[in-house]
Amino acid sequence: MDIESRLKTALDESRLLILGAQVLFGFQFEAVFQERFPDISEESRMIHNAGLVLMLISVSLLIAPSVFHQIIFRGESRPGAITTATMLAGASLLPLTVGLGISAYVIFEHLFGRTFGIVVGSSFTAIGLAFLYGLGFALRQDRKKQMDEKPKKTSLKSKIEQMLTEARVIIPGGQALLGFQLVATLTKAFNELPALFKYIHCAGLCAVAFAVVLLMTPAALHRLAYQGEDDPDFFKIGSRLVIAGSIPLAIGISSDVAVVFFKTTQNTPIALAAGACAMIALLGFWLAYPIWHRARYASHEVAA
Repeated sequence: MDIESRLKTALDESRLLILGAQVLFGFQFEAVFQERFPDISEESRMIHNAGLVLMLISVSLLIAPSVFHQIIFRGESRPGAITTATMLAGASLLPLTVGLGISAYVIFEHLFGRTFGIVVGSSFTAIGLAFLYGLGFALRQDRKKQMDEKPKKTSLKSKIEQMLTEARVIIPGGQALLGFQLVATLTKAFNELPALFKYIHCAGLCAVAFAVVLLMTPAALHRLAYQGEDDPDFFKIGSRLVIAGSIPLAIGISSDVAVVFFKTTQNTPIALAAGACAMIALLGFWLAYPIWHRARYASHEVAA
């Protein structure tokens, strides 16, 4: 299989994983607005926060290969892009499976007690790790020779296909969050929030809605303006839209991280700090790091 096909497959796999992660990610946000959430123990609320952080890490790792590919590799199919996608997808599975176990623990601890919650949560995590990591490592083979082939210029058709796939990889994160944000405003729990966090939530809602629009635009643009034809100008515009979409998405996610932390801790400074940390981490990982990485290697190429 050539590099272009392997990269497309890697992106499709990230898309598949994020579809599973978005369900848990959405639950972490929605749970705090449910009527029975105040009934769970304080310990479970703190554990729920930990689960939210883990799912945030997992989703950010799964989105990163798409942004890295456009920023660092400029949409070119390179072995480094495949290696990065593989590494980040593998890393995302650990917080994903632990986050699944935490979600199960919170639910079953509330329903049947701590012991039962620990058993079920641990079982979910163990089974997830066994299948996602254990089976993969057991059947792993050395593919280094396949990755050593000389890179060639990526065709415009492949670049556009990969860019549209990357938009589909990123958009589920916004999709899960936007649905929660809209529904949450109609709940009793939202009405009980301080005005500050209502404004933060609404600002996050607007940011995520804008991110979703940006990520949908390449598909519409390709069909309406270019009639589905491959065009270099379309690739440039679409690539920039995909990268730009990550910015309001990071802002929207961070806004509701702050809201969730407030609902679980009732502490404004902690909640605001959590939101700020999430925003800095996401923007740093998705944008600052790949931009720095690209600049660093560009300077090396000039020196050479």
